[in-house]
Amino acid sequence: MQRRDAILKIMEYIEDELVVCNIGFPSRELYDIEDRKENFYMIGSMGLASSIGLGLALSQPDKDIVVIDGDGALLMNMGSLVTVNACSPRNLTWIVINNGAYGSTGNQETYAKDLDLVEIGKSVGLKSYNFFEIDLKRKIKNDSCNLIVFNCKPGNSQAPIIDLTPEEIKNRFMKVIEK
Repeated sequence: MQRRDAILKIMEYIEDELVVCNIGFPSRELYDIEDRKENFYMIGSMGLASSIGLGLALSQPDKDIVVIDGDGALLMNMGSLVTVNACSPRNLTWIVINNGAYGSTGNQETYAKDLDLVEIGKSVGLKSYNFFEIDLKRKIKNDSCNLIVFNCKPGNSQAPIIDLTPEEIKNRFMKVIEK
């Protein structure tokens, strides 16, 4: 299973949740699989999907927030693990797709192959799980902050470029959260 398959599987559980997706190919693949106004596609901010998701979770306490992130992005912003745990918003589910590669820049290996991201999450106090050991819908709706690691193989699909400008992505997403 590759990242696109992982995103497809994740989206089977998404209904009205707000989704923040990591930059590059993950956003392109999500856009191709299921474009929704409730999806925020990151453009040019590697490592910050978790921080944006945290801000949304804190500012939108009545909405469930799902962050689709990558292992490389998590490693780039490890401080977000501690910050997310310190805030522990009950409505945040952070899914890290661990394919051991920086997919959007040429599939260079990350250090995640040498790490247990679930155990790292647990070590800072986050409720952390492997994707295939849980009921994702229950975790999204359970009033608890969760880190979920979805292990898969590296590789990019032939997903098209997102044909929305960053302003269009932001504006349509803002309309959804302003309701």
